[in-house]
Order: sequence, then C-alpha cells, then structure tokens
Amino acid sequence: MRANEGTLLALTGGLRLKTRVQHPKVIERTDRGGAYWYFRYWRDEIQPDGSIKTVRKFQRLGPSRGENKLTKKQAEIERDKILAGMNKATVEEKIVEEGLILFGAMAEKYIHSYVDATAAGRSLLAISTRIKYHNQLNNHILPRWKDVRLCDIRPDEVQRWLFETCTSWHAMNDLRGIMSAVFTKAQEWGYWPESRRNPISRVKIGEKWNVNPERILTWEETARVLARVKEPNRLVVETAIATGARISELLGLQWQHVDLEQGTIRIEQRYYRGDIDQPKTKRSRRLLTLGYLVERFAEKKQAEKPKPTDWVFGRNDGSGLPIWDSAIRQCLKRAARAEGCDFKGLGPHSFRRANITWRQEVGASAIEAAKIAGHSSVRMTEHYTKIQIQRQDELTKAIQERLAAAAKESPHGNEEAPAPPNAPSNPPPASSAPEAPPSLAEVPMATQVVQ
Repeated sequence: MRANEGTLLALTGGLRLKTRVQHPKVIERTDRGGAYWYFRYWRDEIQPDGSIKTVRKFQRLGPSRGENKLTKKQAEIERDKILAGMNKATVEEKIVEEGLILFGAMAEKYIHSYVDATAAGRSLLAISTRIKYHNQLNNHILPRWKDVRLCDIRPDEVQRWLFETCTSWHAMNDLRGIMSAVFTKAQEWGYWPESRRNPISRVKIGEKWNVNPERILTWEETARVLARVKEPNRLVVETAIATGARISELLGLQWQHVDLEQGTIRIEQRYYRGDIDQPKTKRSRRLLTLGYLVERFAEKKQAEKPKPTDWVFGRNDGSGLPIWDSAIRQCLKRAARAEGCDFKGLGPHSFRRANITWRQEVGASAIEAAKIAGHSSVRMTEHYTKIQIQRQDELTKAIQERLAAAAKESPHGNEEAPAPPNAPSNPPPASSAPEAPPSLAEVPMATQVVQ
C-alpha cells in the first residue's frame, strides 16, 4: 500500500479503485458486414450503491479496408492515444476526478487541519468561531451528510434540507457557509477537482430575514435597567454603552491597557470563556475613550490596588480570572424582566448596537462610528444602526419646525396665495401664442440659472 493510500481509503469510506496498465491487442473484424480494427479493455464503474464493478468494454478504431482504411500500425497508435489517459490515472487522480470522498471524512479533515489548527502557537480561528463550527457540524450537518460522497451532494437537496431544518435565515446561512468551506478546502487540498464548481455555491436561501425584530433598549429603558444592575457587572455594561466595545474585548482588558491620565483603554486582546485571543479584526485594535467613567475606574483601581497584568473585570472568587460573559447576560435579563423591557437577544452585545446608534444620533458620522466600533467597513456599521421611532419622530418634527420657521420669515408668510386668474373662454389664436423662450445657449452667462 502506498504511503497515502490509507488516507484515501479513509476519506472514501474504504472504497478501492483498481489501477491497470493495459495494452490489449488490436484485432480486425470482418464477420459483421464490414471490416474494422477494434480492441477491448477493462473499466471500473461506480454503481448506484457506491460499489465498484469492473466492466469489459469494446472500442472501435476505424476501417481496416477500403478507401479510408487504417493500417494495423495506425490502429495501434490510435489505441495507445485512447489508453493513455486510463493508464496514466492513479488511484488518487481517479478518486479526486470522480469526487468519491465522503463528506463526513472530508469534514473531519477540515476540522483537524483548519478549524482546530494552530500556527506559531496561535489558533487560526477565534474560540467562539471554533465552538460554532463544531456545534453546527456535529449537531446538524454531519448527521445528514457524513455518509454522502462529495460527487453525490446536489444543490437542490441541500437547499430543501436547509428549508426543512432551519427556523431562521441566519441558521441557514451558517450551515450553507460551513458546507461550502468544506468543499473549498477539499479543492485547495487536492480532494476535489479544480475544474468542478463547488455545488454549495448554487444553493440559494433568499434575502435576509429575521425571526425576531432587531431592537435596542431606549434611553429611558436603559437607565431603568442599569439602576437594577449591581457592581461589578454595572461598570462592564456602562463601559460597553460608553465605548461600543465587544464584551470579549472588555473582559480581555488588563490594567496595563488602561490610561487614567488620558482617560482611555487600549483594545489589544479579547477573552472568551477561558481563551485569550487577538481582537476579531485588524481594525479592532483601537484606542477608546472612557469619558465620565474615568473616575469610576480610578476608584476601582484605588480599592483593588492591582498589578498591571491583573484583569480589570476580575471575579470575586479569588480565581484571578475575568468575569464570565454569561453571568453579565443573566444579570441584564433579570433586570430587564423586572422593568418589563426584556426581549429575545438582549445581552451585552445589545449595548454595542446601542452605542453605534446613539453615537450617530448625538452627531457622529457613520465613518466615525465605524472606526470607533472597529468595523472593517461602514456597511457593517449600517447593519448595526437602528433608527428608533423616537429618533425618527425627532427628525420629522425638526424638518417641520424648520419649514414653519422659514414660512414665518417669508415676506408673504401671512398672506394667502392669490387665486389663479380665470381662464379665457376662447383660446387665443395660434398667431398670438407667446414666443418660445430662448435656448440656454442664447442666455447671457451671468443670467443662466442651474435648475
């Protein structure tokens, strides 16, 4: 067995393809109303059940007599051309060309070589992303597709499965994206032919829609909820509201990242359920201002007397670890329920949405909001921005108030518009029609007005 044949057998579920170097004789046939050269060869064919059946094939080469006849030597050359591809193919080439890899086996390789892989001691993916990929593969994708070969996965079947399985557009998008990524890596690693299109790219799930309307708490609701949240969770939430930082970025803060003189915090890392990692994107490394929270941070530092490497939002159990994000979420949910303003999806991330929305409401541009939020594009900031009905009403009234003020300042502001003159009973004759206005080219430059 070749060095990589064991891997191929595992990826194909133990399926074997025979490789032969065939060189059959060229034979002349004259017993069926004509004369021609032919040869026979063996070919492995995949059956509907996935098994391999070896079939004897017949190949005609050309006439052996008559005006366009081939000599036996010429027929042998034609035979060699036909057999060249079959004799050249290896087991690996045949498996790749015919897409015989099991999806489940390829997914396991994808997890081992990409999702859980590390480079220079660092994971390629964030811990939250790795957890999501494992959950989606193990709980949804593999139970349905693990025993199906790549070549047998059809876009219409995947699409129907997504519609029947998922209750939200986001879930469908996640499952489709992970399945597509498995095919992409299979192609990059040589287990899926580059000439064949990724079948998942043909799966359509329609325009984005949400099961629950995306919302944020109003200013008043936020104030009421905060009044019920106790320390240290309250300072975490208020920092999220003030800075727009992700909860993982706030929990990853150490005192060495806090500059009380400048009133800033540096986002250099993030902490998610025991895993310390780099910020989500390159633009997520940023400097954020604390505003009026500087005094609260100073009081906290004075009381705790921490070392530079201590966590800013550490637990009170003496473990020396940051607060668990789920504890903050549960605290928020209890406070919101008590105030009658809880909703599905409320959590620390809701206040990141609130910060991005409110920052623009108080005068920031979309570009400023995007850079402060650490977004890679303004388009993402647009997705986070929620126009609340109160804000919309303020803007509507502002327009109306300006229009009313302009009307009062107008010299005709208190006069009614004159009634239009009565139309003549008989239209003027064509000869008395007014002259056509001059063209724009005929008007002197100083009097031209751009409409």
